[in-house]
Amino acid sequence: MNAAIDMGAEATARAWLARFNAALVSRDAARIAACFAPDGHWRDVLALSWQIGTHSGAEAAGAALAAAMPGHDFAIDPARAAPRHVTRAGEPCIEALLRFETQVGQGAGLLRIRERDDRAWVLMTALDAIAGHDEAACAEAREEPPFERDFQGPNWLDRRRISKRYEGRAPAVLIVGGGHAGITAAARLRALNIDALIVDRMARVGDNWRLRYHGLKLHNSLDSNHLPYLPFPRTWPRYIPKDKIANWLESYVEIMEIDFWTSTSFEGATRAGDHWEARVTRADGGTRILRPRHIIMAASVSAVPSLPDIPTLPHFAGPVLHSSQFKDGAPWHGRPVMVFGTGTSAHDIAQDLHGNGALVTMVQRSPTLITNIEPSAQLYDEVFYGPGPSIEDRDIINLSFPLPVMKQSHKLITARAKEHDREMLEGLAAAGFRLEFGEDDTGWPLKYRSRGGGYYFNVGCSELIIKREIALIQYADIATFTQGGVTMRDGTARPAELIVLATGYKGQHHMVEQFFGAETAARVGQVWGFDAATQELRNMWCRTDQDGLWFTGGSFSQCRAYSKYLALAIQGRELGLVP
Repeated sequence: MNAAIDMGAEATARAWLARFNAALVSRDAARIAACFAPDGHWRDVLALSWQIGTHSGAEAAGAALAAAMPGHDFAIDPARAAPRHVTRAGEPCIEALLRFETQVGQGAGLLRIRERDDRAWVLMTALDAIAGHDEAACAEAREEPPFERDFQGPNWLDRRRISKRYEGRAPAVLIVGGGHAGITAAARLRALNIDALIVDRMARVGDNWRLRYHGLKLHNSLDSNHLPYLPFPRTWPRYIPKDKIANWLESYVEIMEIDFWTSTSFEGATRAGDHWEARVTRADGGTRILRPRHIIMAASVSAVPSLPDIPTLPHFAGPVLHSSQFKDGAPWHGRPVMVFGTGTSAHDIAQDLHGNGALVTMVQRSPTLITNIEPSAQLYDEVFYGPGPSIEDRDIINLSFPLPVMKQSHKLITARAKEHDREMLEGLAAAGFRLEFGEDDTGWPLKYRSRGGGYYFNVGCSELIIKREIALIQYADIATFTQGGVTMRDGTARPAELIVLATGYKGQHHMVEQFFGAETAARVGQVWGFDAATQELRNMWCRTDQDGLWFTGGSFSQCRAYSKYLALAIQGRELGLVP
């Protein structure tokens, strides 16, 4: 990009910002609306509303901004990437990263103007820090004296050990679940000097990855998966093996000084005034009552195994495992195994079994989206980010896609992926595999945000199906289960000694009633999946209708980006700033 084009992008952004700042001062909804294209969007992440929500259409955006908490002095952020010409959702446009002030602190944002217009197509505003309580000020408050006068007194390690015991005190925040979602939330809270404790049933930090099936790797690339404050080493492989992730999480918890109780079960909690009465069982069988003001459920989008009622399955005499229980295909060498499902876990488990010499049959229950891991599954990064931005800028860019623009982008990505994958897709169809490409052909990312799965990044299993090395049958063609397998509707028998149910997970909302009771579950409602009114994921990373109950989960990149705003929302509540 040459300097003249850069100058043009900056001039366009500055001209819009001048009009917008003047309109905001007026608090006139119509004047603010005139700054937006008719199909423009304003997405706010805590900055002007203490919520996460999108307002689509110029009139709706203008009215919402006029009624929002005041924001002022919107300007190009000189500390971030300069305004530039980019293509988003197929539209050539100018993109500028912003800073601004709010009544509580500093904001960061993004402006996107299509080249054929001088009005905003997208404005995203996000709270960046609360004045006087930003991460730098909190770090200064944590700073210890340069030396200890009493060399025999408690040192840093002594204080860490004492802190982690929580004797005679409660954490401000109890985090249930010690995977990457809980750990990123804890790291963000610690950076803001908010006392947080993670509890997890696993015996060792990282076991939620370490104990999964042998050949597992992440299916998206290294740069999508960095944790806050401490990126993965540049020497790491593009696709990270499970044990490497597990060990990194364990190291991260120690390096970031995160309080973490392993072998600890969360038994439930009831609200008592301004705090929770939370019950946990420790490794020795003893029970502790903790009284945090906040509880974050971080037990993953894939929290509770889904075990559907499959007619006649009890006739089968062999072992039946959910995919979460499957560890290794080696014991099944030379033996027939059926894997129910055609999502990521089903494919990975089938491939692991095949590699160990098992005779594998996949059972397809519904059409599934398949895309090659390279280059197709990685087009997301290319389209949404392009070359150059820092991790922090990438996260701001990623926050800046309202749902309608996101859908438009993903339709284009999916069309490109289908062209890349044509040969594989035709081979799968010829093998009898039923394919689909998401709602309105919007592809895998929106399937993940809607249901947490339903797709597979091909790392070799599709070729095994195409070559008939892994057999494929349709669930609708099964007449009945038998002691030794299934009988098909055409009368043929298919043997099995093991059935693996790769049938997915129920999600976090199923845990709410179990741990907090029916009344709280009804108050909170659905968790995950898009809310039609706000165009956002339901109850994720923001206040819920149950005071003091929060949720986090999703991919590494989602948790890295949104954990910042979850921590800021809790900080705002702790400081009495949230209405």
